[in-house]
Amino acid sequence: MKEDGIYTKAVEDYLKTIYKLQVDENPVSTTQIANELGISGASVTGMLKRLSEMRSKHDNNRPIVDYNSYKGVRLTEEGELEALNILRRHRLIELFLKNSLGFSLAKVHEESCNLEHCVSDEFIDKIDEILGYPKYSPLGNPIPTKDGTVPPDNSKPLTNVELNNDYEILKIADDNKEMVAYFEEMGFVPGLKMRVLSRAPFNGPISIEYSNQSSIIGYEIGKNIFVNPA
Repeated sequence: MKEDGIYTKAVEDYLKTIYKLQVDENPVSTTQIANELGISGASVTGMLKRLSEMRSKHDNNRPIVDYNSYKGVRLTEEGELEALNILRRHRLIELFLKNSLGFSLAKVHEESCNLEHCVSDEFIDKIDEILGYPKYSPLGNPIPTKDGTVPPDNSKPLTNVELNNDYEILKIADDNKEMVAYFEEMGFVPGLKMRVLSRAPFNGPISIEYSNQSSIIGYEIGKNIFVNPA
């Protein structure tokens, strides 16, 4: 699971997933991880047991997760730093693919998922320097610094903002590449200013205005667009 101070792809994916899920619920349940990764609960339980026996790459005395089979799992301070390092790699690669190689937004996430496990820290530091130490990925997600500091993200989903106020897209969800492709096609990307004119009840359609035009989008689209006051 760990050789010469390097975690395997599976371990890194678990750390990244736990970090993502524990933002909303801490500790994180086995069921949540299984649903997120699309695997069986038994597989998750087996991996969590192995993770609980692993130690930090930087300090062999420090565990990376705190796991209890009844309560769930949470990252320790060391585990969180490891997860942030993985996210830093992922999001810097995304930005490099977009800005330097011309990849579409729909492709940068998938490509970065593959590359993040293969590159060295030196390579990532060089990308960070070349890109000017950016704070956000092309999808708008905050890029952790090398010491684990995360830029602020106070955004709200478009489904949860006041009507007739001006907002700017900060980020878009990256879970569904078809949806990301739609966002890119429509121009719903970080930096776009818009306002919500109306929202139908019971998760109905949302009427928006942007770039001197109006449109109607579904609730599912709106909840995957995150904005800040413009």
